[in-house]
Amino acid sequence: MKRIVILGATGSIGRQTLDIVRAFPDEFEVIGLAAGSNVELLAQQMQEFHPRYIYSSHSVDSLPPGATFTPMQDMVCLEEVDLVMVATIGSVGLIPTLNALKQGKRVALSNKEPIVMAGGIIKEYEERYGGTVLPVDSEPSAIWQCLRGEDNEIRRLMITASGGPFRTTPLEELSSVTPERALRHPTWKMGNKITIDSATLMNKGFEVIESHWLFSVPWDRIEVVVHPQSTIHSMVEFADGSIKAQLGPPDMRLPIQYALFYPDRMHNDMIPKLDTSTPQSLTFQPLEPERYPCFGLALEAGRKGGTFPAVLTGADEVAVKAFLDGKIGFTDIYRVVEQVLSEHQQAPGRDPEELLEADRWAAARAGEIAGK
Repeated sequence: MKRIVILGATGSIGRQTLDIVRAFPDEFEVIGLAAGSNVELLAQQMQEFHPRYIYSSHSVDSLPPGATFTPMQDMVCLEEVDLVMVATIGSVGLIPTLNALKQGKRVALSNKEPIVMAGGIIKEYEERYGGTVLPVDSEPSAIWQCLRGEDNEIRRLMITASGGPFRTTPLEELSSVTPERALRHPTWKMGNKITIDSATLMNKGFEVIESHWLFSVPWDRIEVVVHPQSTIHSMVEFADGSIKAQLGPPDMRLPIQYALFYPDRMHNDMIPKLDTSTPQSLTFQPLEPERYPCFGLALEAGRKGGTFPAVLTGADEVAVKAFLDGKIGFTDIYRVVEQVLSEHQQAPGRDPEELLEADRWAAARAGEIAGK
């Protein structure tokens, strides 16, 4: 039985992780749950799973008998923990991820920001301490699955993107987009932050940076292609021109389950299967840079390295929240992030605290710009 800690337990990925736990009650023991402000749902989860370790960024009225309030960065280091699911949002997942790797743990990583901010440090920790990152993000997971069993040169990684809800919207209308419209993703059901990042395609920039670090592939061998059906989750082209793809309905429970059981594959009726009994089309389109300027910002920050990726994630988090709160327009997300990046003085970013300081500076500066 795997003893698991779930960080971000009340978010979309955290809830779906618990769906997998429910489907395999003899395989997992939830010994730790960490959440943000949704203490009501956390209380329900505590009552159901009886974890021994609890964390919330907001006060919790009462803990189950025998449970202790434990910070996330300490919870992941406990000797009895076999597996850590990092499903938090933003930079808050960085230190717990590094601490878990330092203890040689397996880390199922859904939270994009830690590896975007600190990909080099994470790879160093894997090599030095023996911990392992298991990709949960659907596109890196698809690449990971395609590479399994292969020991051949990678010619190209092809990350697919649905194009979001504004793939065909006239460009002149984007400035008037409302949060309600931007949250209507055409194929996926996700949390608010990642849904907006999917509308701007910032998330695809993040995934390029993720894939560069996770699979040690040069920047110029990673491409993003628009695939509106969201059936092919990513593809890998090898030296001989052969291409492997991972397909399935847009449902995060499959990559979650794959990471939790790796290297085994388990049958689960809860996970929808691709229906080949009805006619379907799989189409591809080139990405339009002028429609998704945030994607270009992310690539530029990733290539520059150092503290730039941390500034990117910090500014984006604040800009997206400002948009959702009605303080700025949809196209202002790019404006805010671009200005913060342009003002940043790069540092090497070899230390986690240096990266977190860059993230904090970027968040504060983005807040100032968005408030004007």
